[in-house]
Amino acid sequence: MTEIRPENPAYRIVEIFESLQGEGYNTGMSAVFIRLGKCNLACAWCDTDYLTFTMMSLADILGRLKSYTARNIIITGGEPTIQSYLEVLLDALKSAGYRLYLETNGLNPAPPQIDYVAASPKACYAAKYEQQCIKQADEVRIVADGNVLAFCTAMEQKIRAEHYYLSPCEQNGEMNIYDTIRQIGLLNSRPDAAVHWQLSVQTHKWVGIE
Repeated sequence: MTEIRPENPAYRIVEIFESLQGEGYNTGMSAVFIRLGKCNLACAWCDTDYLTFTMMSLADILGRLKSYTARNIIITGGEPTIQSYLEVLLDALKSAGYRLYLETNGLNPAPPQIDYVAASPKACYAAKYEQQCIKQADEVRIVADGNVLAFCTAMEQKIRAEHYYLSPCEQNGEMNIYDTIRQIGLLNSRPDAAVHWQLSVQTHKWVGIE
């Protein structure tokens, strides 16, 4: 039976704001961020309150976007791919002429409407990624929340991407920058290294923007 899609579904919205992308390959890009609520993981170091959200209709979301100038939209979370009727929202955004970027933990496939996929697999859930994982992305960003060398090697084999990044883990206001770059060095010094890893930091926190 074909599912009947509502014309004006409601979405769990944590926040909508315009800013600059602060991390990864597109650092500095002007974009509107649509942060969706709830997640299928619960990382201890997560810096997003994805359980505090309000329900917002598609029409209201599209109305809000008219107050912004950026033509790039970053769909983030929480985990966007678990949102009901996500395809309705994405279809509407594509019809309005936006370029769509997805930030996902990479457990579920990316919707076809997405133009750019930033997958961020979580090493603390490595067992889940052994069972299921996105196959392709534009970039992979992994948080160094411990010794993630084996996990990074596994993700190289599971996710084909143009760019691979390791990011420091922030806990209690401190980031493990030294350990992160140390692990990048070890990954890149492997004689059989299949990809080149780079550092990605949350530069938006350094300059005090969202």
